[in-house]
Amino acid sequence: MRPDVTPVDINPDSATEIAIRQQLTLVALGKAPADVALRVGRLLDVATRCWSEDQEIVIKDRRIAYVGPAGSYPGEVALRVHEPDLAAVPGLGEVHKHIESSHLTPEWEAALVLPRGNTWTCEASHEFSNVNGGKTLEFWLKAREAGSPLKIFPLPGSAVPPTGYEHGGGYLGYDEQKAFLKQSLMVAGLDEVMDWPAVWNRDNPSYDRLWGMIRATFEQRGVVEGHAAGIRDLPTINAFAAAGLASDHEAWTFEEFWDKLSHGLFMELRPHSLPDVITGLLQRGLSDWSQIAFTTDDRSASDTLKLGATDYNVRLAIESGLAPEIAIQCATINPARHMRLTPWVGSIAPGRYADIVLLSNVERFEIAKVWADGRQVSEDTRYLPDVPRIDWPDWATKTVNIGRPLVAADFAIAAEPGRATMQAAVLRPFHWADDFLVYELPVEDGLVQRDASRNITKFSVVDRFSGQAAVSKMFWIGCGPRTPDTALACSMAHDKHNIWCVGSSDAAMALAVNAIADNDGGWALVREGQVVATVRYEVAGLMTCRAPEALHAEMQALYAEGDKIDWMYEPTFSPRWFPGFPERLAFATLTCAPWRWVLVAPSDYAPQGLVNVQTGAVQPVVF
Repeated sequence: MRPDVTPVDINPDSATEIAIRQQLTLVALGKAPADVALRVGRLLDVATRCWSEDQEIVIKDRRIAYVGPAGSYPGEVALRVHEPDLAAVPGLGEVHKHIESSHLTPEWEAALVLPRGNTWTCEASHEFSNVNGGKTLEFWLKAREAGSPLKIFPLPGSAVPPTGYEHGGGYLGYDEQKAFLKQSLMVAGLDEVMDWPAVWNRDNPSYDRLWGMIRATFEQRGVVEGHAAGIRDLPTINAFAAAGLASDHEAWTFEEFWDKLSHGLFMELRPHSLPDVITGLLQRGLSDWSQIAFTTDDRSASDTLKLGATDYNVRLAIESGLAPEIAIQCATINPARHMRLTPWVGSIAPGRYADIVLLSNVERFEIAKVWADGRQVSEDTRYLPDVPRIDWPDWATKTVNIGRPLVAADFAIAAEPGRATMQAAVLRPFHWADDFLVYELPVEDGLVQRDASRNITKFSVVDRFSGQAAVSKMFWIGCGPRTPDTALACSMAHDKHNIWCVGSSDAAMALAVNAIADNDGGWALVREGQVVATVRYEVAGLMTCRAPEALHAEMQALYAEGDKIDWMYEPTFSPRWFPGFPERLAFATLTCAPWRWVLVAPSDYAPQGLVNVQTGAVQPVVF
């Protein structure tokens, strides 16, 4: 392609990228015309942390061609825009985020987060990848190809499946990861490696698959992201770093954060621990913040509407005592350097996408306007472009395949003949103890019963991939409804994303799961035998193709109906441990480290679904 021919700059391959840069070279020299010159009151160079006054940013198509003092550009410009009262900083980036946790499809996620400064995202795709692994790349590139200004850099999921004891939704290994990385420059590496036992233990059934993905990523010079939940002792931190897992976003305390940072891990700081960690780092006198970025990880559309997107993380850091310039680095150049994306994002510099956040107040990080792909896309929090219409195909929307409507008997737990009581293996939310709990439960009509007087209810996982109507079920403590004939179900169940259901009766559980199947995914709440609220996640059972305000309204209706229910809590797991309940239960289904005993969909290996993901041990749910 000749440099005077405009290339298509959406998801460029290497040849297109060369043509783009040949053209930008001529524009920078003034030998070819530019499209726009954006003149700003001052501009932050994140490489030096220095401000420059009265600067202009010259743009060709979607990229920056020239940056310098106002009036210094030697070429012709079609349009000039002057913002003398605003300060320019680079578009904010997410070093690690699950867009699926917003529960919006990518084009609607863009409309939500771009006005809040987020112009690029490293998508940690073990959510969608676990639903349809083979379509991972096609799914994440589709919105940009349809015209969305949000840059999504997909990282195919390392956890597909999350453990060697789960199945369905696809399989990603060496061959698949190699193909992803070769197919698009947008693929930045490998999503968070969570299954730590499979990294160090050669006997783990996921060992070869996981190391195959790491190998493919190294071969293509990609980044291997880590997930070091529960890893706090120095030998294991050293082993984690030695394995080539480059980062962690799971540190909860300053001490844990410091130990990991000082042993070579790039640290991605989430809001829940950000104030304490930043206070500790400032007290320690940290001067080089280049190995730190802010990350959202998981945030619903409702919370983003209320709090903000990446801009919230920056404001929280500034409020915690960090200089605004350093806080901005932690959401721009630092994550771009770590993810090896600096040729495209992270700074206001030639060759990068023309993604610019215009601030009316730097110290409070107040956003007035956002530019992306060389044009203004927001005014305050209002998104200006039309959201592209995408008719998502069946491979994205028809992902709930139970096989038939479920009935109460599918959730029954049979007792041994002649028994008046049975011992039951019992878990509780966020159960990462070495052993399950054991309770004696009554038997009626040959079935083991719940015991609401001891906060014991029933929890199930329904296989939504095989079409075999396979249901695992057991007893949990300290969660779920006490109200009779009531159940809550959801098709978001980290990270395999089968359907989970908790309920006070088997019939209510069947009704809730069937309601989800009818909607192709989402939430369903049954109270006293009637479906009283649903939320539709018709794309992958995780997202909806709607405006965030519409989703928010449905979630608020779910919460309102949920407030009419008597929910069980253990004293050590009071409601304050469940912010955003019922979403919190979706995370209680995690099967990655540091979990031990978990309930997964039935398989030949674990017919009843109760398995220790650290050791591979299986256990009957009653005995």
